[in-house]
Amino acid sequence: MALNVVWIVFFVSACATAAVRWWLGEAQIFSQLLQALFDGARAGFDIALGLAGVMALWLGLMRVGEKAGMVALLARLAAPLLRLLFPGVPAGHPAQGAMTMNFSANLLGLDNAATPLGLTAMRELQSLNREPEGVASDAQIMFVVLNTAGLTLIPTAVIAMRQSVALKQGLGAGFNAADIFVPTLLATAIAFIAALLLLGLVQRLPLWRARFVLPLLAVTGLLGAGVAALARLPAQQAADITGVLGAAVILGLVLLFLLAGAWRRVNVYDAFIDGAKEGFGVAVQIIPYLIAILAAIGVFRAAGCMDAVLTVVARLVAGLGWDTDFLPALPVGLMKVLSGAGARGLMVDVMQTYGVDSFPARLAAIMQGSTETTFYVLTVYFGSVGVKNTRHALACALFADAVGIAAAIGVGYWLLR
Repeated sequence: MALNVVWIVFFVSACATAAVRWWLGEAQIFSQLLQALFDGARAGFDIALGLAGVMALWLGLMRVGEKAGMVALLARLAAPLLRLLFPGVPAGHPAQGAMTMNFSANLLGLDNAATPLGLTAMRELQSLNREPEGVASDAQIMFVVLNTAGLTLIPTAVIAMRQSVALKQGLGAGFNAADIFVPTLLATAIAFIAALLLLGLVQRLPLWRARFVLPLLAVTGLLGAGVAALARLPAQQAADITGVLGAAVILGLVLLFLLAGAWRRVNVYDAFIDGAKEGFGVAVQIIPYLIAILAAIGVFRAAGCMDAVLTVVARLVAGLGWDTDFLPALPVGLMKVLSGAGARGLMVDVMQTYGVDSFPARLAAIMQGSTETTFYVLTVYFGSVGVKNTRHALACALFADAVGIAAAIGVGYWLLR
């Protein structure tokens, strides 16, 4: 299994690097690796524990929506496109509604809402899995990879973070914290389409048919119009509209589920409790998977392996005669594949080192919004349903990440230089 190889490589490379550093006189390196190992295990447990409450909430609401018929309605609206991308999912299946809501939450940058909805979708897709036990189905791979290359309309959290750092650096009202959302949308759209085309090729899906191309063009046009409209607004106003829109959509769905349940004479409270009970079980099932991957990533970082990779990349870029101004931001894109919190910390470090309005800082913000925590998503999503053989999921997800990073750099030079 691909994750098994990656996990071993993380530990072996970290220990080998630490041994060399110890031989060179860094006496504390093994202590640092041990601390990183324990910190990763603790972080995995803390994340799963925090996820339990959110999972209970959203699984309870999803159960209300299911009994009220709203999940089936959402599935019918998205059925034409989902049938093409997920031919193994029957029309009207609850997985279609959960996937539709997950993609909508990702589009609005609502990560906290997207994760439990995605886990619900994986559980529904597992009920349709006809592969041997522990092997991912084509539908599960398509869903997870599209999540790792998720199209994001507005990187709300990144914009808010840039604004916060700008205030600390004394920048005035002329600073536009939202000037990176158009480049971010372009970069993540390129990554999303690349992942979709690769998966279509691997899974032999008829993606060139008009019933797929026309809706894709229509959605792209609507997104473009929305981005163009927001781009004309002041940064604070655009951020306010984005925040209000995201919160309104989620709360609107909650209210719609409750009212629909009441209209159909569903005992919404009992339905919520029934669904919420499953949330704790899912969170507990994820704990060992999270601990495994976060511990491996922690020792990989602590050993300095990431710094070694960046040094090699810098030499290759300089040897080709290319501009190297993007290199300070590159660790953000690479780290985002491994750890969202780590990438966030690196992004803030770039902002503080070079200035929040500098090219490296803006490029780092684009990378933060253009890639996903691939190993985290694969670990949590597949781990929640006991899938160990992810087949081509990791390769396709890493391809989308590579395209996203390259697109972020290209778009950054195009629009910001």
